[in-house]
Amino acid sequence: MDGINRMAMTVAVAMSGGVDSSLVALTMKKKGCRVIGLTMLLTNESRGVDSADSEVKSGSAVEDARLVADFLGIEHHVVDLRVQFYNEVIDYFLGEYMRGRTPNPCVVCNPKIKFGALWEEARRLGADAIATGHYARVIMDKGRGQAVIKKGIDSKKDQSYALNRLPKELLPCLLLPLGEMTKDKVRSIAESEGLPVAHRPESQEVCFIPDDDYKGFLLKHYPDAKRQGDIVDGDGNVLGHHDGVAFYTIGQRKGMGIAHPTPLYVNRLDAEHNRVIVGENSEVFSNGLIASDVNWQAVNPPMSGEVLRASIKVRYGKRETAAGIEPIEGSNGKYRVMFDAPIRAVAPGQSVVLYDGDTLLGGGFIDEAIR
Repeated sequence: MDGINRMAMTVAVAMSGGVDSSLVALTMKKKGCRVIGLTMLLTNESRGVDSADSEVKSGSAVEDARLVADFLGIEHHVVDLRVQFYNEVIDYFLGEYMRGRTPNPCVVCNPKIKFGALWEEARRLGADAIATGHYARVIMDKGRGQAVIKKGIDSKKDQSYALNRLPKELLPCLLLPLGEMTKDKVRSIAESEGLPVAHRPESQEVCFIPDDDYKGFLLKHYPDAKRQGDIVDGDGNVLGHHDGVAFYTIGQRKGMGIAHPTPLYVNRLDAEHNRVIVGENSEVFSNGLIASDVNWQAVNPPMSGEVLRASIKVRYGKRETAAGIEPIEGSNGKYRVMFDAPIRAVAPGQSVVLYDGDTLLGGGFIDEAIR
């Protein structure tokens, strides 16, 4: 975007009603852009939406976004994406848990909904670019000859991990102004500018799960998720029983009700046979993983016989580990990722994300851990 005249740009801002996206809208307006605020209506179970008639309640995310749009004097649209969101994100989320995998809904939502369906609506309204409140950066990498995503300067808030599935063709139209700021700076500017949501608390929950109750959400949509089975050790010895594989994740220790001389952790989920396999802490570490459906964003995929060196993360908030990535012959696009040092709690369903320094290279889904 460096060579584009921003004064002539129309920018769509994905407004959630929070302080981050609200400051993005203010920033774009101050740059002289025509700003269109877009707020996604994703589910009747979202905060502040009445499930009976979908009327927006006072204090909802949509109402907060409207309040900010009025304050800034910009146009605002509510985009009803409930059908697409259920089909693309919620159905995936539920299905992964039922298959004994650990999903990451944000990683799927970003390319399909926020930068997919919402971006289509933004272009229909005449937008040249889309801006969001993600703590990451987009720059033109002259060496690579393309726009790339880089980590945000606030390491505690960096959200580049969640953007690993964005197509590289979108990046020239993506604006992430908060990537150059810390969260404290964002709050400070919002307060000084008098934004109505400057003091709104930050949500840590998955947006479509009321009260962060994963188990209740699963049971509501899949009552048969509650299906008793065995908790076994690596040799198949029955140590206890569980109420459903979907309620466990790799590395979990609490909630198993097992009396054992040493602490035991979940190290594998066998949904096919309805078993939770546990072991000691050392058994939860992996030397590598198999990845599929890899999105190559800022680098070409390694060819047969090649090993790509990169830093990798296997979960948001995890430390990076150096690794080698190579294609698996005859696997229909799968890759073997071998770590330089063992990593704890590698969970199938999560994303393995690749970096070169602070540059996001891409990412794929974890199919299985290599022990």
